[in-house]
Amino acid sequence: MNTKYLYLCLAIVALMFSCGKKNTFTIEGTLQNGAGKYVVIEEIAPKEMIPIDSILLDKDGHFSFTYEMPYQSFYNVKVSSLDFVMLLPNYGETITLTGDYDHFSPTYQVKGSEGSILLWQLNDYTKFGEQRLDSIARAFDQLVADCKGDTNCIKKQKPALDSVYKEAYAQQQQYVVSFIERNKGSLSTLIALYKTFNTRPLINPATEDFYYYEMIADTLDVALPDNPHTLNFRNTVEHLRVQYNMQQSQQPQAIVTLGNTEE
Repeated sequence: MNTKYLYLCLAIVALMFSCGKKNTFTIEGTLQNGAGKYVVIEEIAPKEMIPIDSILLDKDGHFSFTYEMPYQSFYNVKVSSLDFVMLLPNYGETITLTGDYDHFSPTYQVKGSEGSILLWQLNDYTKFGEQRLDSIARAFDQLVADCKGDTNCIKKQKPALDSVYKEAYAQQQQYVVSFIERNKGSLSTLIALYKTFNTRPLINPATEDFYYYEMIADTLDVALPDNPHTLNFRNTVEHLRVQYNMQQSQQPQAIVTLGNTEE
């Protein structure tokens, strides 16, 4: 065979292999108490959950999974319907997961994926907020017990707990705002945007917080213009914009008369 022709063939094969590999990501995990059990991989598509695969862990609780993704997206790794973690892989990444199979979400650690680490950090701070909520709830129960049902007693002491709650909410909100501003152009900001505190939205599109919806849409339009998550979110923002503008137009306007103008 002609040597030049052989080199050309090898170059084409290598190029094809590298292109194929470029569009994949790999998840490697070792989970305590996971021997002989399964994890399920699913994609969180813009409008539906798409089952991908179920993987058997070996005797050491180890598994490995490689997937060719058509676009950057979110993926759940599930040990049960109520216990799972969310990943945000990028092309070519090898993601390492560790944790306890029996308590996966509270114990997991992730390496090798910038987007997935961002989601872990966001989740970790959310858990901190949930712990503070539990502490406030226990304090309120103790207050009721100490007051023995006396309404006046409860009213007198409850403002101190309300103040602690407001501070906790403000800290969670500030974290989310900072997260969004630090990570412009990342799909992880979509998850941050919908975080709540005691079911109350941290970013409320019905208020001036709508600014953050627009900012995320604009930065994703630049960073990932053809991504289905970007396109779907842009549609969401345009729909919310109509509602926001209508609400703003219905706000009472100050009436200025000749008698109350200032020189």
